[in-house]
Amino acid sequence: MFSAKTFHKIYRFSAWYDLLVSWPFALPMTMGLLWSAVFTPLNNGLGLAPLPQLDVHAVLFGNFFGAVVIIWAAARLYLDDVRLAVFDGIGRLLFSFAMIWALWHGISPILLGFLLPELALAALQLLGKRSSQHQEPLA
Repeated sequence: MFSAKTFHKIYRFSAWYDLLVSWPFALPMTMGLLWSAVFTPLNNGLGLAPLPQLDVHAVLFGNFFGAVVIIWAAARLYLDDVRLAVFDGIGRLLFSFAMIWALWHGISPILLGFLLPELALAALQLLGKRSSQHQEPLA
């Protein structure tokens, strides 16, 4: 499906994507700003039900998510080892399952903006790895 070079680009893109999307969740201040300045206006602008206020539990787990994803993305970029794409793809499937569960239970549909890239990157990394595994490794 992909050449080794293309698969390597997908792998690195996924790590940069994770850094871009996750950094605001890593600290309470940035997560609160993201919630109030981006998610709430977007949700309201789409005419959706109001988002709940963030409580300390939501912020704590959001910060855990942000910190772990940032560290994982940085490790993938630093190590630059496409064998980690399989682990990343599995993690994306787990995240996707949790998002689908949350959507099923009534969370704001703006979550689809996170779910769709997760599913796409999971598929690209897991299916792409299978097709590129018999090719020469990147030098």
